[in-house]
Amino acid sequence: MGRNLEITDKLQTYIDNFSQSLHPVQQEIISYNNTLGDIKRMQIDPSQCHFLHLIIKISNIKKVLEIGTFTGLSALSIALALPDDGKLIALDKNEETNKIASDFFKKANQLHKIETIIKPALESLDDLTSDKFDMIFIDADKMNYKEYYERSLKLINKAGLIIIDNVLWHGEVADENNIDKFTINIREFNDYVSNDKRVEQIIIPFGDGMTVCRVL
Repeated sequence: MGRNLEITDKLQTYIDNFSQSLHPVQQEIISYNNTLGDIKRMQIDPSQCHFLHLIIKISNIKKVLEIGTFTGLSALSIALALPDDGKLIALDKNEETNKIASDFFKKANQLHKIETIIKPALESLDDLTSDKFDMIFIDADKMNYKEYYERSLKLINKAGLIIIDNVLWHGEVADENNIDKFTINIREFNDYVSNDKRVEQIIIPFGDGMTVCRVL
């Protein structure tokens, strides 16, 4: 039976050398985040940037909702993949990081595709009830994941994609002895989604793990 390779630093360098290069502003965001200390963990992995780019391109996605933006790496990855008339609505409550993200969007000439909304995401989602999206990317506070997921199901087009980040939670979800509240919450969320007959779903081990749901 085949199994996933362990991705060493040497192998990751090889992969990077033979993969499509990130946009210079994506690289700039990564460099900036590396100066932030432990909080940089909120950034998605470059492999996830490539995955989001590819899935948008091959699925002809035009309208996307992002829940959780941080300094803008995932949002910019999405915007760069969207067609020129595509639209991304990015939700985040942090004004400081949102300003940083918007500066990066402007530098990459993607501001025309991106609308940012700065307030708690659950409030913003209540205001978006008349909108419909082709894809929704969830990467915000983990304790509200089930709420974000349920509200996303009301906003997604049929056969649309809901993608959720951090579902492997540093590998802790598989450790039954780990009773940290965040680990338990992610573990219960994964169980909830796996039993949801409204979607078909897989977990992809990119970054900290991504669940990709296709709405039936």
